[in-house]
Amino acid sequence: MKVECNFFSGSAHILNDETIMDIIKELARDPGQEDPFYVLDVGDIVQKIKVWKLKMPRVDPFYAVKCNDDPTVLEILAALGIGFDCASKAEMQKVLQLGVDPSRIIYAHPCKPVSHIRQAAKFNIPLMTFDNESELHKVKAYFPSAKLVLRLRCDAAKVQCPLGIKFGVLPEDAGVLLATARTLDLNIVGVSFHVGSGCREPAVFHRAIAAAKQVFEQAEALGFTPNLLDIGGGFPGTRSSSLDEVSDYINKALEEFFPEGCGVKIIAEPGRYVVASAFTLATNILAMREVCDDNGFILSTMYYINDGVYGSFNCTIYDHQVVYPVLLEEPAVGEHHMSCSIWGPTCDGLDQVISEIQLPRLSCGDWLVWPEMGAYTLAAAGTFNGFPLPKVHVVVPYHTWLYLEEHLGSSVRFTSVDGTGILDDCSSPSLRDEDSLLAKKNVYRTCSATVDNTTLEEQLAQLVIDVGEM
Repeated sequence: MKVECNFFSGSAHILNDETIMDIIKELARDPGQEDPFYVLDVGDIVQKIKVWKLKMPRVDPFYAVKCNDDPTVLEILAALGIGFDCASKAEMQKVLQLGVDPSRIIYAHPCKPVSHIRQAAKFNIPLMTFDNESELHKVKAYFPSAKLVLRLRCDAAKVQCPLGIKFGVLPEDAGVLLATARTLDLNIVGVSFHVGSGCREPAVFHRAIAAAKQVFEQAEALGFTPNLLDIGGGFPGTRSSSLDEVSDYINKALEEFFPEGCGVKIIAEPGRYVVASAFTLATNILAMREVCDDNGFILSTMYYINDGVYGSFNCTIYDHQVVYPVLLEEPAVGEHHMSCSIWGPTCDGLDQVISEIQLPRLSCGDWLVWPEMGAYTLAAAGTFNGFPLPKVHVVVPYHTWLYLEEHLGSSVRFTSVDGTGILDDCSSPSLRDEDSLLAKKNVYRTCSATVDNTTLEEQLAQLVIDVGEM
């Protein structure tokens, strides 16, 4: 069964039995389809949030918008009541346009432009991080009522992207900043840290939480009443990864240093955990050439695809990701694999996606599929040489759609037109003016969908599906 739904501000394809690969094949068969595209599985994101709340019930996730600011991602998370970690006035505005209350936003950038601090004050977003004295003086001048969170440095030994080299004060130096804040009559409400993006040392969270406890005690000794601990990001997001080990370290450390009932709220800033595995990229082979030896023997084949390091694959440079392609069509049994390299579409020789890989013989017009491409890909992609960014096609499993309908609390009205069931009521308001954001705090989205070749009675029967299954 196929359903076309305007559940989001764009559109979503609601599925029953189809797989992500089925949708990619359907889109790739379009004779006019030559540009790269993504398929976003909303069900994957909803499942991630469900697992998070199961594994770390005390830790409220504040999604790191920088990781992937796709509108559908933000809308889904807003509907689920998730908080947001914003790093700029543009990100804050984007989240507020969804009707998110300012209390669900933390301005988590330790070094902020003055204009962004002013905008945070205008948006009534007081919660913000800092890690240096100059930031305290800026906040005093432009947002003296801000609720400040001191960011500590505590680096993981194994990490995909280290952040401590740029941000965070060492715990032993935190006292000076706390004393300065006291002198300036500013309000320190908590402590944060970020062990590094793509953390591979779960035990670091225990060290960081222990260090945060010591800074809490220093703050209290100076007369502050901190009540927030932000444990940052670094959580794995691939399908092969698990929250089990990291959540075990975090839960035990929280019980040791910030036990339940102590009055401290715990939040985190997951990014790649939420979106990495939800996005699948499809690229088309636009050209190829063979590299031969002096005798004409083929040594390798160079394949040129329609997305590269200036687009989605910037992640291989900036995020140190290792990407791998999957063939859209299964090769013949026993088909010979040969050495090849994969290149992006631009004129730059730097635009190489994979330097060496073994693949069967491919042709121009064939498609390569790249799973787990949701984190730090589109968010940093550009259009160098005029090559377009991939379009995102949204897919929602039917049982996930029902779950979201329940979360939004919207009523669904059914009608029947020529034997086809139609779900009525769809609104998708859009707020553009910054000033209007201050007056309009709650924006809700409902859904209307057309169900192809499905009777009204069949739709009603589908409602008995357990909406807890995502």
